[in-house]
Amino acid sequence: MKIVDSQPGERVHVAVDFVRPFEGKSTSEFSFKPEGDKTNVTWRIRGHNDFIAKAICLFINPEKMLGPDMEKGLAQLKAAAETPAKPQ
Repeated sequence: MKIVDSQPGERVHVAVDFVRPFEGKSTSEFSFKPEGDKTNVTWRIRGHNDFIAKAICLFINPEKMLGPDMEKGLAQLKAAAETPAKPQ
């Protein structure tokens, strides 16, 4: 993963190179929207599926495959954001 663009408090764009279950490239975007005293975070992934990837998607639901990792990642982001900074 490599951050390629960011706008503090609004979004972060990340280039992602996959190795497993098959090689590929995609982009992820984290969008931040203030809602009262909280922030709503949306995580989107976009990429190109070649013929083999499309065929695999007939048998494996990408949302079910990536969804748990995305939920775990968002929970870790929440925990990190809510942890008070340590004095230096």
